[in-house]
Amino acid sequence: MSIATARVVAFDILLKVESGGYASDLLLTHSASLDARDAGLAAEIVFGVLRYRAQLDFLIQHHSGRARKLDLAVRIALRMGFYQVRYLERVPPHAAVKDSVELVKRAHKTSAAGFVNALLRQANRDPVAWPAREIELSCPEWLLSRWEAAFGAETAVGIAQAALREPEKYLRSSPAGDRMQDIGSQSIVPLLALAPGQRFLDLCAAPGNKTAQALEAGVHVIAADLHFHRLVQLKPLTANLLVLDGTRPLPFARPFDRILVDAPCSGTGTLGRNPEIKWRLKPEDLDDLRARQSALLANALAVLAPGGLLVYATCSLEPEENEGVVGQAGYPLGPPANRVVDTMRRIPGRDPGDGFYACVIKSA
Repeated sequence: MSIATARVVAFDILLKVESGGYASDLLLTHSASLDARDAGLAAEIVFGVLRYRAQLDFLIQHHSGRARKLDLAVRIALRMGFYQVRYLERVPPHAAVKDSVELVKRAHKTSAAGFVNALLRQANRDPVAWPAREIELSCPEWLLSRWEAAFGAETAVGIAQAALREPEKYLRSSPAGDRMQDIGSQSIVPLLALAPGQRFLDLCAAPGNKTAQALEAGVHVIAADLHFHRLVQLKPLTANLLVLDGTRPLPFARPFDRILVDAPCSGTGTLGRNPEIKWRLKPEDLDDLRARQSALLANALAVLAPGGLLVYATCSLEPEENEGVVGQAGYPLGPPANRVVDTMRRIPGRDPGDGFYACVIKSA
């Protein structure tokens, strides 16, 4: 029996996400040959399942009557079925159930087909008394507790609720043409106060949105990144590309007037766009991230020209990756010659777009 192409693609992507892949990257490659309708449904299922995973797993357990260990392929097929029946009104429930059963058979789990069919026929859109906020908000409790401590209970709930919604799309117009770029991301480069002729280092440049934005100011740019395969995406923007590890001392003889350290981070400000992060991230990961971020900032500061500005930015909400890194570098907010002159924070649910932190440091 045939299965809708969109559901086959969504199922295969969700399996790959469990092995460490990122949904947005996988959808880009796997949906390239699909028509717009199928590509849209595949994306809706993939992101929906990842956003609502805790709710869906609760429903699976609730309707099966007891906790049970399920094969991963069976669990993913069940998550897909429950998500479509509960949240996609335009999808006929019988189609979602049938294809979920067929996906289990396709994964050579035929013995589970009857179980999947029986369970999904109980799926509905009735109100549910969720037993805990981590299930209702489909977000790990350790993240909710951190956000509550940092920003207050109402804001913490708002962050989690924002992560359940599809992010708005923002277009940035430029002389080179329109480009999709989150409105939070667009807010970082203006903090550098760029001017024509300045030497500008974009230390973690890929995929290039901020580099493109900076080039419009007429700066002389060097775009650097650790990974060649990501850096090549910037070839249409500039020939001044450099593969380097920014956690090591930087190989520049001349200092830079402006530096952007858009540091690799946990990405907790982008959970609506990258929902797999909330299930993948662990508290202990923040220590490793902070160590790398601190090294990036220290090495960048070493090549900042006198009177220059450096912006340290992340799309993380976590203090360890933001104030903790800047504080470790020894830059207070106030009158010393080397100092923080401005900070910015954007929080999903409170501010439009993704969450960001940025700190502007001025050299002596």
